[in-house]
Amino acid sequence: MNALLSSEQSSREYAFSARDFECVKRMIYARAGIALAENRQEMVYTRLSRRLRATGSKGFGEYLERLERDDEDTEWESFTNALTTNLTAFFREAHHFPILAEHAKKRQPGQIIKLWCSASSTGEEAYSMAMTMVETFDSLKPPVRILATDIDTDVLAVAREGVYALDRLESMPSERIRRFFLKGKNNTSGYARVRQELRDLITFRQFNLLDTRWPMRGPFNAIFCRNVMIYFDKPTQYQILQKFVPLLSHDGLLFMGHSEVFQHASDLIRLIDRTVYKPVAK
Repeated sequence: MNALLSSEQSSREYAFSARDFECVKRMIYARAGIALAENRQEMVYTRLSRRLRATGSKGFGEYLERLERDDEDTEWESFTNALTTNLTAFFREAHHFPILAEHAKKRQPGQIIKLWCSASSTGEEAYSMAMTMVETFDSLKPPVRILATDIDTDVLAVAREGVYALDRLESMPSERIRRFFLKGKNNTSGYARVRQELRDLITFRQFNLLDTRWPMRGPFNAIFCRNVMIYFDKPTQYQILQKFVPLLSHDGLLFMGHSEVFQHASDLIRLIDRTVYKPVAK
């Protein structure tokens, strides 16, 4: 085993020790609440090696020491972006969107529906929420405001642009694509841009769920936080749920990921449908 590890280390551009990995684990947990599993060492090496090259660092020790030395270093943002997993798709976990549509239909006359996509990644989830609202109210200007946040500034830039390769749209019906996307021509062939009316429904902002101060104001009719909590340990999950609940309206819905279970937070939220929760009535 030691010989195998030595061979792997010698083939790498940079030495990456168990101590380096433990340091990265501690730093990303403190910064973003992400609990890295032991089997993520190769992923960490691959992603952070790019940052070493970009910053001209001679090794992991020098790079990590730089971050620990200066908490205000702008490289922290790139470090966090590099270790954030951003797997998403349009209408992923499709069973959630009809539930959201039915919930929106219950709004009071004149009420603006407020939705929060709390881990928006490259924007597909937020735009799926917006498309659902347009279809629900049969209007490109539905009574809806959507806040979409993510810790990763790189993916937020993609989300704001709203331009996607055509193969990213393949799971959607052709009618939905025609209604909500403008296909590129000439040098933008192979891509499509989300219609401006849809983009106008969404405000994209950088936000870390571990921030002590949450500047958003409720009540939200629904919050999406799907496939994010799996990267946090149970105490961190509970801490975040404690902040979600007061931001939901009394009948607000919390949409979570299919791999996430919250039995440890049964005093905060209760399951009402498949991976859909409501606050526990006080």
